[in-house]
Amino acid sequence: MTDNTNTSKINSFQKEKNKDEMRKQIVTFALMIFFTMIAFFAVMMGVSSTFVIPLILVLALVQVGFQFYYFMHMKDKGHEVPASLMYGGIFVAFLVILTFVAITWW
Repeated sequence: MTDNTNTSKINSFQKEKNKDEMRKQIVTFALMIFFTMIAFFAVMMGVSSTFVIPLILVLALVQVGFQFYYFMHMKDKGHEVPASLMYGGIFVAFLVILTFVAITWW
């Protein structure tokens, strides 16, 4: 009888955990749609490109973060190696872009 109670508690805990995870994913998805709409409306309204381009880049970076942590499960245990490889790739891409910008402006 004790095993059955423990299994029931574990199943209940897992269901609640899955429900909470799904809620976070839905909220994140809604935020990503909202950020995309902000970017589209900023362009449609004819806002100055000196404001729109940084705004779109910031919103894109936030969405990439949401993608990594909530939809690619980088926040979960056991994803340290793929996460470090992705962060390393992002760092290398940043260095390459910075190098090309510096070469172009020099």
